[in-house]
Amino acid sequence: MSEPRPPLPVKPIASLIMARRDIGEPVMRHLADFFGPPDLLGPWRPFTATKYYDREMGPDLVRRCTSFLHLADPACLARWKVLTNGVEKEFSLGGRRLVNIDIGYVAKERLVLATGKNYTHRLYLKHGIFGEVTLVYSQGEFQALPWSYPDYAEKEMSALLGLIRRKYLWQLQILA
Repeated sequence: MSEPRPPLPVKPIASLIMARRDIGEPVMRHLADFFGPPDLLGPWRPFTATKYYDREMGPDLVRRCTSFLHLADPACLARWKVLTNGVEKEFSLGGRRLVNIDIGYVAKERLVLATGKNYTHRLYLKHGIFGEVTLVYSQGEFQALPWSYPDYAEKEMSALLGLIRRKYLWQLQILA
């Protein structure tokens, strides 16, 4: 029989897909008010993996990934998604979002993202939110799964998430 134990804290991350870079700083201030200061801001990259957001947000989208300094309880993921949905609504114009926020966390063995969309490989959390293991850490790097979003499977994103994971592991050593 397995013995239930509290999980290790995780490292919150946010990946922002934006129609306009000029709202990046105010969006980050909102996120920092809740999660605490960011400890890594990835570079702006063109978001070309899919045209899914173009109809709502327009063309020429950019993505930026960030992690936050303070580790947190993974059981809070659904609450985080509800909060970021509110930020997305706040930064909407004429009913169209200017930012999409992928919220999730890095753990030792995986990247988990939150979503409001159910699917076969997603587990219900609460508040209408599901959790998805998007990448697994194996053989020294993050590995894509059959359902991983194409941009998360790219080498650049894997390398950035690897850096975030190294910071996270260092933080866990300090806590130990």
